[in-house]
Amino acid sequence: MTRNFTKILALSVAGVFSFCCAIAQPHLPEGYFWKKLSNGLEVVVIENSKVPLATIEIAVKNGAYTEGPEYSGLSHLFEHMFFKANKDYPNQEAFLKRTQELGAIWNGTTDVERVNYFFTFDRDSLKAGLKFMNAAIRFPIYREEDMKKERPVVDGEFQRAESDPGFQLWYGIQQKLWGDLITRKNPIGIHEVINTATPEKMMIIKDKYYFPNNSLLTICGDVKHDAAFALAESIFGDWASSGFNPHEKYPIPPFKPLTKSEYFVKESTIAQTPYMQLSWQGPSYLTDSASTIAADVFSTILGLNSSKLQQALVDKGLASGVYVSYTTSRYVGPVDVTVVPNPNKLKECYDELMNQVSQWAKPDYFTDDQLKDAKAILLRNSIHQKEKPSSLASQMSYQWCSTSLDFYTNLDGNYQKITRDDIQKYLNTYIIGKPYAAGIIIAPELSKQQNVASFFVAK
Repeated sequence: MTRNFTKILALSVAGVFSFCCAIAQPHLPEGYFWKKLSNGLEVVVIENSKVPLATIEIAVKNGAYTEGPEYSGLSHLFEHMFFKANKDYPNQEAFLKRTQELGAIWNGTTDVERVNYFFTFDRDSLKAGLKFMNAAIRFPIYREEDMKKERPVVDGEFQRAESDPGFQLWYGIQQKLWGDLITRKNPIGIHEVINTATPEKMMIIKDKYYFPNNSLLTICGDVKHDAAFALAESIFGDWASSGFNPHEKYPIPPFKPLTKSEYFVKESTIAQTPYMQLSWQGPSYLTDSASTIAADVFSTILGLNSSKLQQALVDKGLASGVYVSYTTSRYVGPVDVTVVPNPNKLKECYDELMNQVSQWAKPDYFTDDQLKDAKAILLRNSIHQKEKPSSLASQMSYQWCSTSLDFYTNLDGNYQKITRDDIQKYLNTYIIGKPYAAGIIIAPELSKQQNVASFFVAK
């Protein structure tokens, strides 16, 4: 499966320790323990005894951002093939039977900058579960008959997405934002590439990225870190390092900055409710980690019922919803504004949206109390997200892939340090007066009735 395309609240923090993490013990909260094996595999153990269960996850720095057009969607297909045959379980039936014996709940996800696989089971099955993970991650068998069955499953996810007007709008925006590098921001892929994938192409992906020195193993739950580290060493310690940094050997091409704002109107019969979106190329962790925090705080301010944006659009009846988000990314994260406009007031809604955006950097656009409230919301959300032990591994590995462990564990404190000047810098650098992509998806009859093409254009 792929993660949701719109992330209303992205996790991000200010990180300046990405290089240090490779050579020094990261700063971790109580109950978190880290170790780096001699083959480069990083292992994090999270002791949490709320329930007598254990979750294991392996995350790999792989995903859409590693894919040119000829491989678009194959990281996602690779994720699906993970749950098929391997040297210990020579067919999917044997694989599934073993998950039942372990009482495992399992899944995987593919995102722009991460692929992860996880199992949750009884704490007493930890050793057996780690061996099971080891066989799947290191010794897959790509049988043509399995791929023949799985290609339409993966392509079916794509087809279901295409039936959603929100996806259609999102994809049109991506085309404008990323140009010929769109495949590196689209985890779901390309139909033709998915449907013609071969076992040989799967091995190309494995031989580029699936190494211990490009992976994070997380063991979380009712476990003891010393015993868990010992198991990880004994089971994964002989996994051979690649001997190279995959992201140095196969560098990610830079995303070209937008040179002008671009608009499109997509008429579609599936868009019974119109949607409108504006998107900017926002900050990258590698070059401006501080602005990633400011982006989240400002997005949260805009989501407050008391915000000028909500009052101008929702309270005045111009829209039923307006949502602002920034997606934390190592390589250029998008800033998205998604609006569900009043179908009878499309021009008024668009005009007021642009008026509000033009005012974002004004000193009085938000109050000190709203800044304080946004920080409190981010802290509460963080506490709530950490209540479920089995989700801790996934929350952490997303940041490990796109930022760093220190970046993640300093999250809550760094949100609280954001100032008005930080937000001002973020807005002036990435939003105010900067080119953006704008799109609207709308039923053909309504588009003609409201003459959308006459006003939804770059000025």
